[in-house]
Amino acid sequence: MTDLPTSLKPALLAATLAALLLAPLAQAQSARAATRPADSIAAIVNQDLVTEIEVRQRAERVREEAKQRGESALSATELRKTALDSLIDERVVLTYAREAGAKIDEVELDRVVANVAAQNSLSLPELRDRLKAEGIEYRRFRENLRDQMMVERVREREVQGRIRVSEADVEEFLAKKREAGKANAQYNIAQVLVIVPEGANAAVLAEKRARAEAALARIKAGEAFDVVAKQISEDAYKDKGGELGLRPAAKLPDAFLAHVKDLKSGEVAPELMRSGAGFHVLKLIEKQDGSDGSVVQTRARHVLLRVSPQLTAELAARRLAEFKRSIETGKTTFEAVARENSEDGSAPNGGDLGWSSPGGFVPEFEEAMNALNLGGISAPVVSRFGVHLIQVLERRSTIPDPKQVRAQAQAALREQKYAAAFTDWVKDLRGRAFIEMRGDASQ
Repeated sequence: MTDLPTSLKPALLAATLAALLLAPLAQAQSARAATRPADSIAAIVNQDLVTEIEVRQRAERVREEAKQRGESALSATELRKTALDSLIDERVVLTYAREAGAKIDEVELDRVVANVAAQNSLSLPELRDRLKAEGIEYRRFRENLRDQMMVERVREREVQGRIRVSEADVEEFLAKKREAGKANAQYNIAQVLVIVPEGANAAVLAEKRARAEAALARIKAGEAFDVVAKQISEDAYKDKGGELGLRPAAKLPDAFLAHVKDLKSGEVAPELMRSGAGFHVLKLIEKQDGSDGSVVQTRARHVLLRVSPQLTAELAARRLAEFKRSIETGKTTFEAVARENSEDGSAPNGGDLGWSSPGGFVPEFEEAMNALNLGGISAPVVSRFGVHLIQVLERRSTIPDPKQVRAQAQAALREQKYAAAFTDWVKDLRGRAFIEMRGDASQ
């Protein structure tokens, strides 16, 4: 029987372990260490036990989480069934992981224990003393960590092995991305605008047209567009050489789009455009729609806190929000927070994730990242890996290697299929497991 409830969420364990020293868990472990007769056993799962105290505690947690989400309260019977089912699933996975022979060497385990101590601002001797004060044996503590690490390793291996992504899947995924890129195209247009006053007579209209045509002729003759714009244009963008900046197609007038849609980047429209404002000379500086195979890559960094039964998403988000306030007020830096607190392999690099193309991260992470301006810091973002704080450092447009594009498509598709594959895997394990209900659970 394990003393540490096994989280079935696909997360590494450092944050789970750091939260181990919370009082509720210590109480649960103490209670389970003193298991009373058979009436306190809710179920036997293979060689492991689920106790009544665990069921009650899990039911309470389910009730609180439903309340926080604003969901209607479950009956006591429904709560118990939900709690017991989740605990049985956890035991099924844990016992399978043990039988599968996954090995966690002592050096790796020592490193995880050291991480637990560090996250709780304790030395290793202090960690031992803290565990002893909470009634938790150090040997048992280490074995609990080993169990969770085994579960993590076996789960990733088994679930990933069930996921199949065909070439047809990849082609369909890439085709949808290309269509989405066209629908979300962005344009950077420059203009020379000669304003026509409202109600202008024919003579004024002709004079304004001639001025605009002269500007167009100068550009066609080889003069730099930005130089002509600064001299001739009559809008707020003249000091920027007429450049309007990168804008989504939906935020540009239809007349502008119609006038530049057939241009290549760097080309100037051969004819003037007439609008209610006046006469325009238009140049397409840049178009981003992926039609040339280009993608916008993002360099971001993050702080990740792993979610567990002891460190809820709400508590993790609250802690990350505090980190964000400290960074924004100048008390610390994002890099320092990541180095000291992030539970991710990027922590030694200040949380730097390097350059990534679209589809490189799970959807919820990528959506939040894409919404940020350069230097912006997100609110806490929940993903299947935990809770993140994200900062965007740089962006660039590039044409990635075709092999890289396909590999990223495969990774994105595998991510999409993970949840269903995981659910099916647990269902299969449960179908093969020995499960005996006891006490109230058998009724």
